[in-house]
Amino acid sequence: MAYMIERIERLRAFAQHISFVILMYGGRFGINLGPAVPCFACPFVTGCGGYCYLMGLQGFIGFGMSAAAAGSLWLFTALGWMVVFIVLVALLGKIWCGWLCPFGLVQDWLSALRRKLGVRERKISLQTAQYLGYVKYFFLGYLIIIPPLVTAEILPPDFYLPFCSICPGKSLLPLFVGETRYLALDYTNNITFALSLTLLIFTGITLVGMFFKERFFCIFCPLLALIHLLKPLSGLRLVKNISACTGCGNCRRICPMDIEAVYLEQKKADVQTAECLNCFQCAETCPSDAALGIDFYRFRLFSSSRSHTINTIAWLGKQK
Repeated sequence: MAYMIERIERLRAFAQHISFVILMYGGRFGINLGPAVPCFACPFVTGCGGYCYLMGLQGFIGFGMSAAAAGSLWLFTALGWMVVFIVLVALLGKIWCGWLCPFGLVQDWLSALRRKLGVRERKISLQTAQYLGYVKYFFLGYLIIIPPLVTAEILPPDFYLPFCSICPGKSLLPLFVGETRYLALDYTNNITFALSLTLLIFTGITLVGMFFKERFFCIFCPLLALIHLLKPLSGLRLVKNISACTGCGNCRRICPMDIEAVYLEQKKADVQTAECLNCFQCAETCPSDAALGIDFYRFRLFSSSRSHTINTIAWLGKQK
């Protein structure tokens, strides 16, 4: 029998805030989860308790071959952290995105503020969303391709951390520990100026986007793309019983990423898409018994039910 979680959304909010405190301030209390965290926890936050694997990945790609040639122990350390990252993704999948990401929580705070102010969310058409979804793979390719060019001295060392240099998390998350230096232009040279200007432009676009569109930055997140590429290793799945689906459309309306595949799918049981954050709001608001479920390998963690959904929609309505 499925394990029924009362108010998944409330449990998710609790997990988000606990994770935010640990990853943003944990280092001040002796907590160090290392550089392999599969969510946007920024290493530029002084006293953070762990940080995003993208920074370590950029360094590993850039200097891995030279370290291997030199027989450096750094290579084995980097490989070790890569294994840690893969294991964490295999265990929790995109729970890191929907439940544990500090930058995701910041986006949810802005969405909550928008609702409090009575501002309507701006929806993106399905076709536009599909095109924008490719941007995260562009960013992933960018952060993979550039570091080896720095190592080969084709590009200057200012590009050492190509994505971190323009990531809005670098400028916004340090604000929560009182640091504003990454909101300033860097006049060291033309490249640092261009990168810092790009960072400020991306930050402005991201702030506006996050206010008007729920989980706006997740559309472009290269870490989400990387986690999805590792999907075959993860046992966590959002599954659909097509015969039980009544086509009510709740899953489409409630999804923060405006995913329609869960609603439209008529063949496959696995309905977890590249954009899915595993927030599981669709499963919680599905009014059909056992139409949507959350599986961990062969174990059913949650099944949709009519009675649960009636209570959940009433609770979510009070939040909005």
